[in-house]
Amino acid sequence: QVQLVESGGGLVQAGGSLRLSCAASGSFNGINLMAWYRRAPGKQRDLVARFPTRGTPTYADSVKGRFTISRDNAKNTVYLQMNSLKPEDTAVYYCYAIVGFFRSWGPGTQVTVSS
Repeated sequence: QVQLVESGGGLVQAGGSLRLSCAASGSFNGINLMAWYRRAPGKQRDLVARFPTRGTPTYADSVKGRFTISRDNAKNTVYLQMNSLKPEDTAVYYCYAIVGFFRSWGPGTQVTVSS
């Protein structure tokens, strides 16, 4: 019903910034929630930030004050602005969406932070 594609990943030095985008496509009327998860090498996939349609954004403690999630509902797109990046932010970042009773994942985009 909905397909998610992330973009904006890459290689950046510690202290730098990146902006991730996730565009949703398919047949749907509205998205109830969009979120970002990440999985570092050898680690489980953890929540980074989420933005419910009828709520306010929330963040993992590890990224508070550095990352900002935002949505452009007209474009069915969610963004993740990442500032003051640290090597421990290195991971594959995944877009996640809840559309009605359906849940969808993007394929992920690699973010690598060097020191």
